[in-house]
Amino acid sequence: MADKSAIEWTEATWNPVTGCDKVSPGCAHCYAETFAERWRGIPGHPYEQGFALKLWPQRLEQPLKWSRPRMIFVNSMSDLFHEGIPDAYLEQVFEVMGQARSGGLQWPRRGGLKWLHFASVGVCG
Repeated sequence: MADKSAIEWTEATWNPVTGCDKVSPGCAHCYAETFAERWRGIPGHPYEQGFALKLWPQRLEQPLKWSRPRMIFVNSMSDLFHEGIPDAYLEQVFEVMGQARSGGLQWPRRGGLKWLHFASVGVCG
């Protein structure tokens, strides 16, 4: 998570989840996997586990601590709707998104249809 980002189309990144699985041909050249795997096995590094799926509950409230609104890229290092992420955890993520003083929220949807459930109950979109 970063209060500032070098990504030109966003202002900050927030990763309450990291890691993913290859689910489509578009995943063949994944920047997030390439970045994470170079740190695999380095004790204490946030990507010590490489690109294996990992929930970071200690990061959930990070956007609530930022003093000014900003465009937030949510889960730049994962698929927010990965099948391995429990619905209860996703609900917590969306609760924080609803509370955060943001200038907008962006998140990638890399695969699967899990997001449809959250859209149908009015949690996202």
